[in-house]
Order: sequence, then structure tokens, then C-alpha cells
Amino acid sequence: MLIKNGMLFCDDGTFRILDLETNGGQISALGSVTGSEQQVLDATGCYVVPGLVDIHIHGAMGADFSDGETASIQVMAQYLLSQGVTSFLGTSMALPGERLSHIFRTARPLVGQAIPGHSTLRGINMEGPFFHPEKRGAQNPEYIIPPDLDLFLKLNEVSGGNIRTVAVAPETSGGLDFVAAASKICSVSLAHSCADYDTASRAFAAGADHVTHVFNGMPSFHHRDPGIVGAAVGTDAYVELICDGIHVHPAMIQSVFRLYGEDRVCLISDAMRACGMPDGQYDLGGQTVTVAGGRATIGTGSLAGSVTVLADCFRRAVKYGIPLEAALKAATINPARSVGLDHIVGSITIGKQADILILNTDLSLKNVILGGQLQI
Repeated sequence: MLIKNGMLFCDDGTFRILDLETNGGQISALGSVTGSEQQVLDATGCYVVPGLVDIHIHGAMGADFSDGETASIQVMAQYLLSQGVTSFLGTSMALPGERLSHIFRTARPLVGQAIPGHSTLRGINMEGPFFHPEKRGAQNPEYIIPPDLDLFLKLNEVSGGNIRTVAVAPETSGGLDFVAAASKICSVSLAHSCADYDTASRAFAAGADHVTHVFNGMPSFHHRDPGIVGAAVGTDAYVELICDGIHVHPAMIQSVFRLYGEDRVCLISDAMRACGMPDGQYDLGGQTVTVAGGRATIGTGSLAGSVTVLADCFRRAVKYGIPLEAALKAATINPARSVGLDHIVGSITIGKQADILILNTDLSLKNVILGGQLQI
């Protein structure tokens, strides 16, 4: 395939009018390319950008990764691709070990499979059950336990080594030891935690390199007690940001990019099964979630993830004043790099997977290319 005349988002974070050629599912050439014997897409006046990468999504269109069913993952993947999300991590929640084992075993054969019409499942975000109960949010308190390295190792083995990031509250019993051990295997993210600044700092020193949905599920960022949010500032850790207009105020979204820099912010959806669905009642880990006006809550009033797809989070970030280039990084290369996928996806680079979007100037989706094949 040859994509011509588009404003291409280059891997140095700038836009240039360049042609792009794909071959064998990969990006094969950039620049002034000719090729009359292949499919040509004219992208004049449009942005040509990497496919979006959502490293934290639970579900969509009535399906949830934690259903533990191949059909549910496929439903999610079809919807995500239709919205421009070409890669994702299936995200679990606080559930019993045997249930997580089934979920991860079900996902294993689907990881990395490029299926036409489907976003590619790139691995697992293990969110739970190693949390502090006081910061559980919408996680089911029945299943929250202290960090258990043996359980994590067994689940990673069952998954085929496909856990890309695991969440933990470092202040819980054995938390720092867990961080030190698990960080040798995958990314470790601080999440659903009461950790103060000192404890969080020790966790980052022990190997944690990620913060799950910053501000949400952790102590407030206070000037005398900066907590996890403040401890992450002086590190190289990536921070996830739910940019749905509900979880974090637009002014704070701007502050996050200033605090951490545009190369460390990862836009995520944290979407649950009601994403793409009408208002109503839904299930999340055995708890009833009510969705009304774009807000998903459980009976306690706690937010229960979002109902906003990553593509809309990206567009909202731009609407809230984040430069287009920074918002694109946060929805593509930053999340890919944060979980070790940047050698495959996340940027328009020769040799990487040809997962590409063509956007109109209003950022609406015009075309989706997956593995060099036109999907939309």
C-alpha cells in the first residue's frame, strides 16, 4: 500500500508531508515514494498517524476482558478497531486467582494475532487484586489481597508470559518486595493505594515505573503530602491519564503534561463494558454499575471506569489545550514504550507494524490501516 501526500506524524514528534509505503504488513519506506502496482490512498489535507494504543481497557460493547471468553475479546477488538485503536492490553480486575487464571489462559492464544477487522490484543494489564481496600474504587473488596508473588508468577506463566504490567499498592504487606521482584518481569504500576510520598518513592526506587490512572485511586496531591503523584515527578515513570472529562478536570489534564512532560503521559480509556453502549445498568466484577450521562458509578458513588473510547480521550485532550503532537504521543508511542511494545507499534517508523490512521483535520477518523491492509 502507498499512502501519498499526507501530513505524516514522524517518529521525531513532528508533522511533515511525506509518502508512506507498506510491505508485508510493515512500514517499508517514507519520503517521496512511487509505486503504480499497489493500492494508493491519497491523504492530501489529512493527518497520517500511528494507530492508537490503549494499555488500560476492561471492555466495550457489552463485553469485558474479564468475561474470560474469546468472543468477548473479539467483540472488544472489533469495536476498538472501528474507533482507530489498533493495539490494546486486556485489563483484568480484582478477582479470585482461579478466575484470573482462566481469563489469562483464554487470552493467551489471541495475543499478537493480527486478525482483519480486529484491534490486536498485545498482552495483559493485571489490575488487581494487590490493592489497599480503602482505595479500591470500583474493585470488588471481596477479592482484594496483599501482593502475592507466587500467584503473579503462576498467572504470568499461564498467560504465556504476556502480562505487560501489574498493579500494586506498595504500602501493603510485602508490597515493596513484590515491586522489586515483579519489575524484573514486567512493568510495575502503583495503583489503588494509600501510599505516602516516602513509600511511593521507595517503590519507584525498587523498580516501579508506572502509575495507574493518576489522581484516581490514590491520595490527593497535597502541598504538604504529595503522595504518589508527587513522588512520580522526579522519576522516569509513566503516568496513565483518563481524559474523559469526568475522572480528571481539564485544568489538571494540562497540569499533568506540564508536571511529567509530554513523553511520559499515557492517555488511557479505562473503559468498561458500557463503552459504546446506551445508558443503563451493567456488571463490573460482580458489582452493578449504573451509566448515566457518560458517567459510570457503583452503589457507593465511586466511578467505575469510563465509557469513553481512547480516540475520544485523545480528541478531548486536544480540546482541553494539549498540543496535537503531545496528545498523539500520549495515545501512541508513550503507552507502547511504557509496556515494552514500542519495537512493534506506536510510531510511524520503518520496520514497525503498519498500523496507521488517516484523520481529517477535525481529528475525525477517515481510514484505518491494520498491518498494511485497509480496514476502513
